[in-house]
Amino acid sequence: MPDSPMPDHGDHDDVAFLRDRWRAALLGARGTDTGPDPDSGPDPDPYAENLLTRWSEPHRRYHTRTHLAAVLTHVDTLQAYADDPQLVRLAAWFHDAVYAPDRSENEERSARLAERALPEAGLTPEATAEVARLVRLTVTHDPADGDRNGEVLCDADLAILAAEPDAYAAYAAAVREEYAFVPDEAFRAGRADVLRQLLALPRLFRTEYGAAHWEPRARENLTTELELLT
Repeated sequence: MPDSPMPDHGDHDDVAFLRDRWRAALLGARGTDTGPDPDSGPDPDPYAENLLTRWSEPHRRYHTRTHLAAVLTHVDTLQAYADDPQLVRLAAWFHDAVYAPDRSENEERSARLAERALPEAGLTPEATAEVARLVRLTVTHDPADGDRNGEVLCDADLAILAAEPDAYAAYAAAVREEYAFVPDEAFRAGRADVLRQLLALPRLFRTEYGAAHWEPRARENLTTELELLT
């Protein structure tokens, strides 16, 4: 397992890289590492193109292909803690596939998208249900104790909180851009409430790696942003 204490939030959203990651995750979840043929299920590529189009929508500023690539990289770091890393990777692809900042049901709509697409793509009902369950977990980022897949996905999604200060500031600015339709005072109040809720959690990260390497810096970043807002 990598021993770097900080998550890598590089600007790596190369489409070819992401296509390869999708293919590997889907074929792995289907139990085959071969290319598309009549015996191995539908071609993975059209599903990747649909998802990449969603992740490339012009209204996104933080929830972009760069975020998707970062979450997949963090899942790689944490994969030893997951029961089924490939299903966690598929959940990462779907977790913000539907994203409109002025809507409150993005996670539910993303989960339903997974429930429609993954059976067509060759996944079993059980695997599809697990991916959708994981997507819905990102509403609260509060997996139950022992939910190893959930812990990995939630930690990977929240790892941006432990970025270096400059990267964290860029993340916070991108979130503000996505909510540009919200007046400043209302945004500051709402964002401050979110930060207080996060800081009130007994722990932000559930995996051993996340707790050891990401928790302290994440709390520093959240506290600093809260002080700037208030």
